[in-house]
Amino acid sequence: MATAAKHGRNEPEPPTIIVKKVVAEEHGAHHGGAWKIAYADFVTAMMAFFLLLWLLGATDEAQRKGLADYFTPTLIEYKQNSAGASGIMGGDSIIAEENYPNRAAQTGSRSIVIPRDVTGGEQEGEARREQDRIRFEQLRQELVRRIESTPELRTLRNHISFTEDDEGLRIALVDEADFSMFRVGTDQLLPRARRLVEEVARVINGLPNGIIVRGHTDGLPYAQGRTMNNWMLSAARAESTRSVLQLSGVPIARVQRIEGVADRTPFVPNDRYDPRNRRISITLAWRSGTPRPRVAAAGPTPAPPSPVRARH
Repeated sequence: MATAAKHGRNEPEPPTIIVKKVVAEEHGAHHGGAWKIAYADFVTAMMAFFLLLWLLGATDEAQRKGLADYFTPTLIEYKQNSAGASGIMGGDSIIAEENYPNRAAQTGSRSIVIPRDVTGGEQEGEARREQDRIRFEQLRQELVRRIESTPELRTLRNHISFTEDDEGLRIALVDEADFSMFRVGTDQLLPRARRLVEEVARVINGLPNGIIVRGHTDGLPYAQGRTMNNWMLSAARAESTRSVLQLSGVPIARVQRIEGVADRTPFVPNDRYDPRNRRISITLAWRSGTPRPRVAAAGPTPAPPSPVRARH
């Protein structure tokens, strides 16, 4: 050990220096902040739970149904065997080729199914269509009863047909060789035909369904030099029918559209010149959705082809 140097008589003693070595030790996990995140998640979940309880207690059944209908479109049902491994989605693997078909790099055929009717789902839409079918049948019976109980219209029973298709209930007022709805080559309704349209208006006026009016002609061409054609004639007859419906009390707001289709959708497909191809159809539209077509037609039967002649 080295000998300390001697100090002079008047020199102070040097200070003592103490060096302390401290070895740091790792602390336990309880000194971290992870518990704060877990606690915050717990508090958030409890707040959501009590909010749900409050909503259930503060609303009635109708309001709860409205809330459920509002959130229904956001619930996505995945088809089986899409992504999701063996979990609740029922898929095979999260990295499978058929993961999500809307990715650009994949060409899968599986899809995401979203409820079509945002007002309550597909079941409510089907229920409305069933209600429409019941009302349509009541309407058909009422209209037939009115026609058969009116001496002026009783002979026109075979000139009206009812068909249910993808648009709704189509009521067709059909011409024949012995009866015409309009004056030849014009959009002027004849008296008995106008009376028939008025009866239809009185029956359909009690329903909320939209209305489509469509005019049809036969395939008989116009003579040369005439400015009128079958397209213009069918559209004009549809508008004339709509006008009578409105005058008979049917609100114009219910009319969804009027159309003139000339001879493009014949009543007798194998004979474009058959007089029954000249007709007016008044369709009561489905209130929602598109049902599967169900044909229930009642009306005249096809006749042998008639000779071709020009319309003057």
